[in-house]
Amino acid sequence: MLKDYKTVQNSAKDEFVEKRSRFIGYCKPVSNEQEAIDFINEKRSEHWNATHNVYAYSLREGNIKRYSDDGEPSGTAGMPTLDVIVKNEIYDVCVVITRYFGGVLLGTGGLVRAYSHGAKIALEASEIVMMQNCLICTVRCTYNQYGKVSSLIIDAGAKIDDTIYETDVFIKFHISPDLITALNKMLADATSGEVQAISDGEKFYSVPISDK
Repeated sequence: MLKDYKTVQNSAKDEFVEKRSRFIGYCKPVSNEQEAIDFINEKRSEHWNATHNVYAYSLREGNIKRYSDDGEPSGTAGMPTLDVIVKNEIYDVCVVITRYFGGVLLGTGGLVRAYSHGAKIALEASEIVMMQNCLICTVRCTYNQYGKVSSLIIDAGAKIDDTIYETDVFIKFHISPDLITALNKMLADATSGEVQAISDGEKFYSVPISDK
């Protein structure tokens, strides 16, 4: 069983100004290192005239974590950006923070705070979600059983993905693995053992953090 993890739902950006320096935080979900590199290069091309294009990314596969200060003093930009990602336990994500220098030096602490803030607002704009590993299941029932069975599936905490109406009704849904035993007991009790959920495999589904 694969482990649940947090990631971001969408590509997004947010920005702020600190002592006349403009910081633009970009965030994008990525599934591999090449996608992260392509995103970084895209932002470098878009902001070719920026003072810095700092980046950090974290990938589940291979537990890869990379960052770059892109000319900022060592340890003041890329690492603070990655720290925000790691402390929030977010994976399969790339953050690029573009800085247009405003003429006022921020100092070491100021840079750390600025890049940390840029990463934080970029991640929030992208909507952090939990990727929950679920069982993909199918239930077969009669039309007379359908109303009761579909209600029990929802009551058990599952999400119905599709319903197919043939000679019988096939309800396709996904459910957390730790809920399937209780659901099957409820289905058996309600249908005298005639209806049981059959698992067809596993898949990750996104769940808003607020609902987790």
